Amino acid sequence: MSSTIPKSSDIDVLVSEVGPRDGLQSIRRAMPTEAKNRWIAALAASGIREIEVGSFVHPKLLPQMADAEEVVHAALKLPGLTVVALAPNGKGAARGITAGVHKLSFPVSASHQHSMANIRMTPEQAIEEVRAVCAMRSSTPGRFPTIEVGISTAFGCSLQGAVSEDWVMEMAAKLVEAGARSVGLSDTAGSANPVQVKRMFRRLRSEIGDHAGAAHFHNTYGQGLANVVAALEAGVDTFDASQGGLGGCPYAPGATGNIVTEDLVFLLESMGLKTGIDLEALIAARAFVAEALPG
Repeated sequence: MSSTIPKSSDIDVLVSEVGPRDGLQSIRRAMPTEAKNRWIAALAASGIREIEVGSFVHPKLLPQMADAEEVVHAALKLPGLTVVALAPNGKGAARGITAGVHKLSFPVSASHQHSMANIRMTPEQAIEEVRAVCAMRSSTPGRFPTIEVGISTAFGCSLQGAVSEDWVMEMAAKLVEAGARSVGLSDTAGSANPVQVKRMFRRLRSEIGDHAGAAHFHNTYGQGLANVVAALEAGVDTFDASQGGLGGCPYAPGATGNIVTEDLVFLLESMGLKTGIDLEALIAARAFVAEALPG
């Protein structure tokens, strides 16, 4: 294992739970707001310190996320929890800022076709949207959320095919220059392999230094946890995961769900890395999903 894995005061690796957003976004049946709140509270009680609780998209486009403000307000009451929400554009970001999220996450795709299907902007336009949101810092009273970007389809795209690694690195540099605090890499199609993951995350850190952010893996070809180990060896210390492996991008045909949070925690802890998460309590939180969305 690489000695470059960063350390914090009491955990070695931050597990960022994305189930309430990424996990639910492709499920048509809406999970009731109160059920979402109970689920998020149970996840936080297990020791998870960061949760992406929703997405500020237009309710007509994604009815599952129509209650984003209510869910954020409830999550902000949970002690010690970093509340994250996704914003696809400036309008969504403004809603997130008003709601008081700690972090805003932007999905900027390296694939032109995926970007147009997902957020109806080219990758270049999406970068400029991030720049415009970051420019709001000076005109926004009070606390401004941290701006993070996950470069979607960084390892390949099920619509476009191969994605240039040079282009991904150029995008990362442009996003940092635009004002993003961190830029991570997302395997939206689930097609990445460990050699590619290690190479790209090492290159990302070389290109943007401490701005290099989280790894987001899908498990389409069963490579998710192998890719986690490769990313650890490249110095990554933050990983997105979804309880039960829920999720998958609706605009990435053939892609299955995210890596399973429970499996990720077990892997990390068995490797001697501290996550601060009680695995039994984490598994128990599944009951809230099963109750609200039977079957």
